[in-house]
Amino acid sequence: MKIAVIGATRGIGLEVVKQALEDDHDVTALVRDPDRMPVRHPRLHLVQGDARDPESVATAVQGQDVVCDCLGTKNVFARTVLFSTCAQNLARALRPEQLLIAVTGIGTGDSRGHGTFLYDHVVLPLVLGRIYADKERQERIIRDHIERWIIVRPGILTNGPRTGRYRALVDLHGVRGGRISRADVADFVLSQAKSPTFIGKTPLLIS
Repeated sequence: MKIAVIGATRGIGLEVVKQALEDDHDVTALVRDPDRMPVRHPRLHLVQGDARDPESVATAVQGQDVVCDCLGTKNVFARTVLFSTCAQNLARALRPEQLLIAVTGIGTGDSRGHGTFLYDHVVLPLVLGRIYADKERQERIIRDHIERWIIVRPGILTNGPRTGRYRALVDLHGVRGGRISRADVADFVLSQAKSPTFIGKTPLLIS
């Protein structure tokens, strides 16, 4: 399988790259600086560019079976259009048969209000508010303009190991918070890349 990863140099994106290569997939990673990619492999192809640039995104996704959007940002307090701009570029570049798996987070869409009290009332509005405003725009663009998509909403992220033990929930009744490792999020992303069962859905991932 040919898999493109956007946001590939760290976090969930890097885990997706590593696990995809372990599973013998061909991986194309869109990276701003190739020197920041800690993985080298014969089946890893690096495309230097920016997720905000339409031509970079189009080049990275061309000929791919699955595209994984795992973008993140270190500057949590600044206003951003990174996520929505990338989604717009993907909407223009993706062919109808290509599958997009986009990782957003708990607090978007109908997952809002299903975190812990501290997360819902302090962290999300006061720390992550600007990021999540753009993640909301990102999700709307994906739902409205991309044919085949899965939006993955992880709970609170940890650096724990890949366990394969987690829940993917679309019915959030009674759900309050939950954690999951970045490695397990990547495990789920790749499981859906191989056998998609959540197309057009927004599963919440928690251990």
